[in-house]
Amino acid sequence: MAKIPLKLEDIVDRAALRRDMAALASGTVKGGLSASSRAALIQLLKDRVAQGKAVAETMLKSDGGGTACAARISHLMDEVISALYDFAATHIYPAKNPSAAERMAVVAVGGYGRGTLAPGSDLDLLFVLPYKQTPWGEQIVEYILYVLWDLGLKVGHATRNIDECVRLSRTDVTIRTSILEARFVWGDERLFGTLIERFDHDVVKDTGPEYVQAKLTERDDRHARGGESRYLVEPNVKEGKGGLRDLQTLFWIGKYYYRVRSAEELVEKGVFTRREYLQFRKAEDFLWAVRCHMHFLTGRAEERLHFDIQRDIAERLGYTSHPGLSAVERFMKHYFLTAKTVGDLTRIFCAALEEEQAKHVPGFNRIFLNFSRRKRKLAGTSDFIVDNHRINIADEQVFERDPVNLLRLFWLADKHGLEFHPDALKLLTRSLKLVDRALRRNEEANRLFMEVLTSDRNPELNLRRMNEAGLLGNLIPDFGKIVAMMQFNMYHHYTVDEHLIRCVGVLSELEHGDAEAIHPLAHTLMPGLRRHRDILYVTVLFHDIAKGRPEDHSEAGAKIARRLCPHMGFSKADTETIAWLIENHLVMSLTAQTRDLNDRKTIQDFADLVQSVDRLKLLLILTVCDIRGVGPGVWNGWKGQLLRTLYYETELQLTGGFSEVSRARRAEQARAALAEVLSGWSPEARKRYLGLHYDNYLLAIGQEDQLRHAEFIHEADAAGKRLATMVRTHQFEAVTEITILSPDHPRLLSVIAGACAAAGANIVDAQIFTTTDGRALDTILINREFDMDEDERRRAQRVGKLIEDVLSGKSWLPEMIEKRTKPKRGSRVFRIKPRADIRNTLSNRFSVIEVACLDRPGLLSEITGAISDLSLDIASAHITTFGEKVIDTFYVTDLTGQKVENPTRQDNIVKTLIAVMENGTTERGGAARSQSAAKTAAE
Repeated sequence: MAKIPLKLEDIVDRAALRRDMAALASGTVKGGLSASSRAALIQLLKDRVAQGKAVAETMLKSDGGGTACAARISHLMDEVISALYDFAATHIYPAKNPSAAERMAVVAVGGYGRGTLAPGSDLDLLFVLPYKQTPWGEQIVEYILYVLWDLGLKVGHATRNIDECVRLSRTDVTIRTSILEARFVWGDERLFGTLIERFDHDVVKDTGPEYVQAKLTERDDRHARGGESRYLVEPNVKEGKGGLRDLQTLFWIGKYYYRVRSAEELVEKGVFTRREYLQFRKAEDFLWAVRCHMHFLTGRAEERLHFDIQRDIAERLGYTSHPGLSAVERFMKHYFLTAKTVGDLTRIFCAALEEEQAKHVPGFNRIFLNFSRRKRKLAGTSDFIVDNHRINIADEQVFERDPVNLLRLFWLADKHGLEFHPDALKLLTRSLKLVDRALRRNEEANRLFMEVLTSDRNPELNLRRMNEAGLLGNLIPDFGKIVAMMQFNMYHHYTVDEHLIRCVGVLSELEHGDAEAIHPLAHTLMPGLRRHRDILYVTVLFHDIAKGRPEDHSEAGAKIARRLCPHMGFSKADTETIAWLIENHLVMSLTAQTRDLNDRKTIQDFADLVQSVDRLKLLLILTVCDIRGVGPGVWNGWKGQLLRTLYYETELQLTGGFSEVSRARRAEQARAALAEVLSGWSPEARKRYLGLHYDNYLLAIGQEDQLRHAEFIHEADAAGKRLATMVRTHQFEAVTEITILSPDHPRLLSVIAGACAAAGANIVDAQIFTTTDGRALDTILINREFDMDEDERRRAQRVGKLIEDVLSGKSWLPEMIEKRTKPKRGSRVFRIKPRADIRNTLSNRFSVIEVACLDRPGLLSEITGAISDLSLDIASAHITTFGEKVIDTFYVTDLTGQKVENPTRQDNIVKTLIAVMENGTTERGGAARSQSAAKTAAE
């Protein structure tokens, strides 16, 4: 095996590079190199840069040193730029009698100035002049830049004299920061020294507080733009919260305020302890390794750790799978723990600086500038004080004297509405070893924790601070196991611990009545659940506490609850309620989204599981919090409507409100009621229309919709239309309804689904009805795209027109799907084993087929087409997407209207559907059958 290079010199051979460049100088003509010699120079430099980066990548894979890799690439560019400068000054534009003005320092600034570069990073260069620009200086700068651009490098640059650098630094914080990080590369080093002296004396001196405030504001703005949380599952390694930029901001502030040139000097100044400094160095090294691997892997300056590359980065870093956690999930947990470390130490450091500067700068402290700085005792305790409206420790022995004070700090902060003093947080973080079994079982500690968790102020805020300080995971070791844990899918937007804390925030929002417009039913139920609020808060915090284990997390979570809740003061009955809710926390959501809520058996089965109205209410609230806490855009009005329907129907079942009247009798009553609302029609027209519908339509569709359908069909018949569509928007539910009237055909739903896929419309539900004269009346619901009803209606009408065109044979469906759809994001990254099940116990009238697989364009069309080819009639379809995964449910019968009971036939259906999910049905046979359906509809 070849020897792996380990020294900076192995990245690029300085002497050889300069020798090879000098050899090309013989091709110099007036005004520079000949075209061929210049092309040879560019190719030479390209080759050396590529070779140097390849060596750096090999070394990174060998030693894993992220910071070292960034330093190696920086060194590579130093050698290229310095050689290029000498080449230009010696061979291209030599100065025969240079004046004092014909001097220049090539200076690296920004990230390059720190001596670290990722493979795809920009080069930030400052060309420093002693006085004004000269023709010689202009030529040298221009030559260097043009060659660097020809190499395909991104270069940020400025040419300034020293006076300009000083003047601009005073007015522009970005320029000030770039010069703060300035590093000499080549040229006149004395010029660089003069710049640094002037910068330190004329800019930095006495402006520390102003600079600190500006950088903290800049950091806050950056976090706000990036989405505040450091626990987003596709984090930005460079700019995200807890990423490299946070580290750099810390070093900028420390270096500027304490006027040092290296981060290590901050230890001597007492800013860092040696341990904290080493923690930062370790975090920096890991983040640089991740960032360099990302650039090498993608071949570009990719800063966001997308799902598409997470698995490959984990493999490059040597992570392996463990029971319950895949290699990529273990890697991402390490990433988030690192981001947490960066966040914790940065927050403490910046808060300490902010606190110190507030003493000297009027108005510096943005939060507390209106308050006095007096310290005072906190009523009822001698262990804590209020310092500038922040809770602080009275002395360094507060936690050792009474470990319960670890909890009392957060309880008091919540009770009095106080911020945390950095000294208190720093001591707490260093005192986590005091958390032991005795404290976890301490009655007072558990009481304080429960009061923080169930606070009617802002429990989410204090839980997050408790978690970031490390106390929550130490106090509840099972919670500690899911801290910084991500789930490798596109459904969950946050780490598990962040998801749980956000769910607590949603519950608090519901309790305060702030979400009435989004959750009208939950808002109505909450006041009646006051006596159960402790149960709700603990359940919400614990419902995913067992994620990442080999066993089912719902069952394992219930066991954890049964173990922990008695120590938290819960009775045996309340503990069992919490355990039941955790064990069944997914059931209501899955039932609402994947089952036919018009089927009595669905409601009966769910009611049999829930058993009481109280449990039903608690499960609804938990389900709402869980879905809302997953991430932005996951909750929508359609999910809310499904949950409300399931709730109301189940409540009727549990309270004996369901009618025992036979199905035939109820259908007869519905037909009579429809006849009544159609009394304005002629007797002949009314009689003809009432004979169009089978009983299942009259029982499943409400009277208002029956009347709309009657007018729709009547108008289509009057106009002689064989094909027609009708659109209706549902703003609150965030879905749009499209009703299709068409000659019936077994693959009709497949064609409709394909047309929707081609139009970019995502179907969430479908009801299929057949009329007695051989027509289909199908209603599909698609996700809403526009806020305004007018815009959404126009979009839906375009979708409807596309469906009509396909059904009438005007458009060729396979070609449309191929042209108009793009592969779903994650289709090449995620691996989901296709599954198909047929169950006859979920409905009294239908066989229920449930399929689960990786989503892709046209999938629903393929599956429904295959079901039709299997001689099955689809009565309703329920389409649910969880990120990259779909769970689709179809209520079907055979062509005689019976369930599919034969085991051999069931096995054939399952095998066929799995084959479709694995391989698709893009072969000509499937395409031809789809087009055949369209032609039949058109005839």
